[in-house]
Amino acid sequence: MLSWGGLKWVFAIGTTHKTALEDRGRAVAWRLIVFVTLLKPLSNLFLAWGMKELPSTLAVNPLLFLRAMVDPLVVIGILMQIVWLLTRMSLLSVADLSYVLPVTASGYVLSALLGRIVLHEQVSASRWLGVAMITLGTVFVASSPRITVAPEGRQR
Repeated sequence: MLSWGGLKWVFAIGTTHKTALEDRGRAVAWRLIVFVTLLKPLSNLFLAWGMKELPSTLAVNPLLFLRAMVDPLVVIGILMQIVWLLTRMSLLSVADLSYVLPVTASGYVLSALLGRIVLHEQVSASRWLGVAMITLGTVFVASSPRITVAPEGRQR
């Protein structure tokens, strides 16, 4: 015959397993968040770097887009964008959209830094203020749960 102590042990196993799965899911989500957040600015850096080598008449002459598509830096940027999209899709399978978008917006901070440091762009004070606001918003959202509970009590 099972005692209450034995039943508590059985319930504890299920709880431990559930907690381990939640921890694993949280770890996977954070790895994906870091990867997505870093990959987007880096891919944009390669695109911008490659596009700066092309004539500024690109917007007027669509045929120059074909030339851009074979520029090695642009090709690297495009491939990184494809990997970013696939990874972001994976991330959206383990976290809410309302969580993913604001948290990965911290990539905009990195984009501004890369633009300033690597591309030697002039970043105005108002842009830096915007970067600071994005950072603050990212901190608020990152401190919230990555998955919300549906009204019926089920997780999505």
